[in-house]
Amino acid sequence: MANVVVVGAQWGDEGKGKIVDWLSERADVIARFQGGHNAGHTLVIDGNVYKLHALPSGVVRGGKLSVIGNGVVLDPWHLINEIETVRAQGVDISPETLMIAENTPLILPIHGELDRAREEAASKGTKIGTTGRGIGPAYEDKVGRRSIRVADLADPATLEARVDRALQHHDPLRKGLGFAPVDRDALLAQLNEIAPKILPFAAPVWKVLNEKRKSGKRILFEGAQGALLDIDFGTYPFVTSSNVIAGQAATGVGIGPGAIDYVLGIVKAYTTRVGEGPFPTELDDADGQRLGERGHEFGTTTGRKRRCGWFDAALVRQTCATSGVNGIALTKLDVLDGFDELKICTGYDLDGEVLDYLPTAADQQARCTPIYETVPGWSESTEGARSWADLPANAIKYVRRVEELIDCPVSMLSTSPERDDTILVTDPFAD
Repeated sequence: MANVVVVGAQWGDEGKGKIVDWLSERADVIARFQGGHNAGHTLVIDGNVYKLHALPSGVVRGGKLSVIGNGVVLDPWHLINEIETVRAQGVDISPETLMIAENTPLILPIHGELDRAREEAASKGTKIGTTGRGIGPAYEDKVGRRSIRVADLADPATLEARVDRALQHHDPLRKGLGFAPVDRDALLAQLNEIAPKILPFAAPVWKVLNEKRKSGKRILFEGAQGALLDIDFGTYPFVTSSNVIAGQAATGVGIGPGAIDYVLGIVKAYTTRVGEGPFPTELDDADGQRLGERGHEFGTTTGRKRRCGWFDAALVRQTCATSGVNGIALTKLDVLDGFDELKICTGYDLDGEVLDYLPTAADQQARCTPIYETVPGWSESTEGARSWADLPANAIKYVRRVEELIDCPVSMLSTSPERDDTILVTDPFAD
């Protein structure tokens, strides 16, 4: 049976929630492998809207196992609130339908405080644009070997030792920022109070998933954010704090890379970005405003307005390479309806030199100007199209040109937020 990794191939917000939900009906297990509750997925199912941040998108589908892997950093208080919210919408969530890896690091209240303090202290141009939810500091503690992990909640003595180790780092840091030391007893009380709500979901996820794979179950690996926010291959330092590319799916749940059969990259038919950082094709004009309004470009998690621009084929070609993408799901094609002409970035001009990729150095990125190819638009509506026959000729030409420029085929085409408004070209789960 095929196992599929879904990754965003731009700066996030590409519509992964809908695509993961569409695929999850055919999967047996849906596993989150990185990120935190800074990423939001909006699902529209039979007119009901679900906004998920920590929970895997497949949790709204009955009869599936949803998994939060060790590559995720988890805010346990947010998770419990989200579970209660989704349960109130009629979704069954229990230890039989949701598992959390025992080695998943926790986001503590002190992480959020540190995250927000750093962002507020940063000068203009150096702000990362974080959500202030503590994801970055939690990952720092993970690699600094001072994390409190889900398994630690089960033993009070271990938990105290872990908290003491973390505070050896955080208290001096807080003093330098002008913060009071952490109230150790209050933090321990918070953790002991949340422990019995979290521990029933804890499991050796690596073992469960390997057993599922060997028994022929289909696993759908769900990533958060987008590959251009990857800590190594994104537009550093304006990136997230984890690896987002498809290779992280293996280490983020504890399964071998040979278990990955297909990588599906999710790509908008144009480009958006939230927060700071380079954006070569950004439009600060009427066209950019029109894309934002038609695409309802506001973040699911933060509500922040997204920056909008033309499709950047050079960047998507780059992310398809770093994630080993086998096919893309092109979303929000309907947002382009009504434009007389459209532009696609094919490369960049850097001080007179033509590049077919975005360079790594920040100063060079800032000097890159997009090289555009202009293609005709279409006046007809593509919204709700479910077959190629429903699409205008110029819309089909646009899709075909995107395929050529990114050197990757379109496997799926999404024409509205509704789950069934999807054109399937290649089945990622095909054996």
